[in-house]
Amino acid sequence: MNRDKLFDDGENTLTKRISVQKIKEYGKELEARVPKDYRHEVYRKGIHLSSLWIPALVYFGGTVIASSVFIFLMASELLLEYGNYKKWHWARVLFTLPSLLLLRNKERQRQRFTVTGGVYVLGSALICTLLFSNVITAISLTVMLISDTLAALIGKAVGQRKIYKNKTLEGTTAFFVSALIITMLFNPLYTFTYASVIACFAAVIMELFEQWFELDDNFSVPLAMGIILTILA
Repeated sequence: MNRDKLFDDGENTLTKRISVQKIKEYGKELEARVPKDYRHEVYRKGIHLSSLWIPALVYFGGTVIASSVFIFLMASELLLEYGNYKKWHWARVLFTLPSLLLLRNKERQRQRFTVTGGVYVLGSALICTLLFSNVITAISLTVMLISDTLAALIGKAVGQRKIYKNKTLEGTTAFFVSALIITMLFNPLYTFTYASVIACFAAVIMELFEQWFELDDNFSVPLAMGIILTILA
């Protein structure tokens, strides 16, 4: 009886090992099929999505708590990025190692001091929190985080029709549709009306013509949405 049990346990262990090995082989095969630059973009946008705590903090924490946190984090981020630019050892270690796979080349090899997208995200979060209601700020920041991510990933994956620069029709459509869905999901906290559609369209324009406006879309998208939703509320 014990020998049969040992045989069954050994067989189950072998089966598990084979299954794990097949999963690993499939993972390697899948990784090989996905272009390196697309995997890089997925990593970056994964960090982008992790910032969804920001609109949650605004809505549940309130204006005072949220703005205090954003001021502290933005000041810390600016100090870190400036220290990295000036090649302070502690700043280069903290800034470079965690971000190496998540930054574009232009952000890693800078000849002059320029801030990264993280500062723009925190800056827009702070300004929106101070200017708009908590609900409108949460909507605007959520659209910026989720819709921008979907636009980038879908545009790189299936985008064929170029609209402006590196922006595609497929990615832009993904941005607009997801923005509409997000604003609908906030109903009845903010009633979905024509104002929501106009705000989403304005966000698309800001994201699409980011280079023409010379404004980071992490900054311009939530501000455009917040202004329109506030005025037309």
